[in-house]
Amino acid sequence: MKTTLISIAIISLLVFFSFISKPENLKEKEINWLSITEAYKMNQKEPRKIFVDVYTNWCVWCKKMDKETFSDPGVVDIVNEKFYAVKLNAENTDPIIMAGDTTTAQIIARSMGVTGYPTIVYIKEDFKTIQPVPGYQNAKKFKDTLEKILEWK
Repeated sequence: MKTTLISIAIISLLVFFSFISKPENLKEKEINWLSITEAYKMNQKEPRKIFVDVYTNWCVWCKKMDKETFSDPGVVDIVNEKFYAVKLNAENTDPIIMAGDTTTAQIIARSMGVTGYPTIVYIKEDFKTIQPVPGYQNAKKFKDTLEKILEWK
């Protein structure tokens, strides 16, 4: 009887842990998010286009993009392979030092023409803005936009 109870307890624990920890190959892919300064430094060594997710903490549509669009495996693959991805909180006033200048995320967002959230700002390899794209984008629309941005010279 005691052996049976111990066996049941062990089996129960194994089943429980199998549900809460996924093997590495089954874990969800994630975008490799960078700060704007990290993207700038990496771009100096290996130039790539950059996309900046300009968001605020209170933005419902920003959270929806995080949950649905930025977790899509196809989006994650394209972004991690071809872009540097940056998260930029448009209300953050902490100092950012980049290329010898001190600024803030708030100032950077304004200088890129961001007026609403979410806005994705695409930047060329030479760190010049291609275009800000305001509003929520589902995964399909976002992938289509990424493919078009890759064609820009």
